[in-house]
Amino acid sequence: MALRFVDLHTHSTASDGSLTPSCLVKKAHSLGLVALALTDHDTLEGLNEAETEAETLKAAHPDVPFEFVRGCELSARCGPAEAHILGLWIDRDEAKLDGLKKKLLEVQAQRFMRNAAIAEKLQSLGLGVRLEDIEALAGGEIVARPHFAAQLLRIGAVKSTREAFEKYLGYKGAAYVPRELMKPEEAVSLLAECGATVALAHPMLMRCPIEELDKLITRLKFYGLNALEAYHSEHGAADERICVELAVRHGLLLSGGSDFHGESKPLVKLGKGHGSLRVSKAVLERLKQERRERGLSF
Repeated sequence: MALRFVDLHTHSTASDGSLTPSCLVKKAHSLGLVALALTDHDTLEGLNEAETEAETLKAAHPDVPFEFVRGCELSARCGPAEAHILGLWIDRDEAKLDGLKKKLLEVQAQRFMRNAAIAEKLQSLGLGVRLEDIEALAGGEIVARPHFAAQLLRIGAVKSTREAFEKYLGYKGAAYVPRELMKPEEAVSLLAECGATVALAHPMLMRCPIEELDKLITRLKFYGLNALEAYHSEHGAADERICVELAVRHGLLLSGGSDFHGESKPLVKLGKGHGSLRVSKAVLERLKQERRERGLSF
């Protein structure tokens, strides 16, 4: 039997991806992936559209296996680093989502203030970047730095997304504005409370000592952490081994995904990352088994 693959970390135009939720689902289906999770930053906006498209595809192609996983990615501050927390199988029950949605409104308000400050800095540098243009370009409710980079490309201020971040938008850029972020414990709790399987995304990208990462995982497990995202586009084989060892030590599951964004990360392919990433269906099935054992639905 041929191996089947999944992608449990992707982004759409609902946050900073370039494909609409429905187009993303269509692409995953056409590539032969058997499952896709939409995990947009700080929003649930695209989930219903994506899920509807997945149901349409299943009805049209009943013999082609395909599952859609409702997800979300929250950003948190962990010392000098950011911790990204994934929630998989976000509940559809609005009553269970109340706490998460209230927090997302706060996060989005903070994003607006940051975006306004970035636009103001860019204008002070003599660049014709207006916040309303960035919002129109984004299209969704989340406006992020990749949208600013796209606008800088449009007006010819830079020649690449990389240059936009190095010169203006990155940590050392002339228009950089720091983000106000929640604590990782709060992010994990919010997702766990709405019935999600909670994973620490791309742990090795935090660039912190293993001892500190180990302590963080210990804390987050207490608040509801279920898994580590071992398989990711930016994780090498050594990174994967460390994540597997940490997961075994802490009694956690494994997850994985490409972190696909589309045009803003053109080298990251859906389901394949930089070309060698493969997240097997077995990873998905183990996560689902653990949910069954806890009496949770899909």
